[in-house]
Amino acid sequence: MEWKDGRPRCRWANPENPRYLHYHDREWGVPVHDDRTLFEMLILEGFQAGLSWECILNKRENFRRAFDGFDWEKVAAYGPEKREALAADAGIVRNRRKIAAAVGNAAAFAAIRREWGSFDRYLWHWTEGRTLREVGRATSPLSDAVSKDLQKRGMKFVGSTIIYAYLQAVGVLWSHEPGCYLYKAGPGGEH
Repeated sequence: MEWKDGRPRCRWANPENPRYLHYHDREWGVPVHDDRTLFEMLILEGFQAGLSWECILNKRENFRRAFDGFDWEKVAAYGPEKREALAADAGIVRNRRKIAAAVGNAAAFAAIRREWGSFDRYLWHWTEGRTLREVGRATSPLSDAVSKDLQKRGMKFVGSTIIYAYLQAVGVLWSHEPGCYLYKAGPGGEH
């Protein structure tokens, strides 16, 4: 693949989409400890199920607007009128099951925060605060365990494959491919 800047990247990064390249270069795999960003990525990964991440990324600002900046307390309180407005919003993915899951997941997210003090503490306890390196997988024992626990807590659209992608996105897993200029850098390296 030809990269205009000469930097080889992971195969999934579309060289024609600047938004996607920025995401690959500056966000994907970088450890996240902010609960609002962790919630945003959890919801976006759920909406991505069956679609491309590029599609979701291109609609990200619309999702932020539609979901009140990913304020989990507001999202958890969405009633039928707000859900209908979301289902009619052409700027986002208008899947009613995913919208309902986002609302339910917001309530479960809030409950986890109450139990653990933050979602960050909950999420990172699975690896004792460490970022793990894994390449070429779609699931793992870690994503299986986190998925199972989130489902037990009432979350939807959090299967092992979705959670694996989530863990990669928020830096619990470092998964840049061999050949990508970021592969050797590791978390905290060149970005």
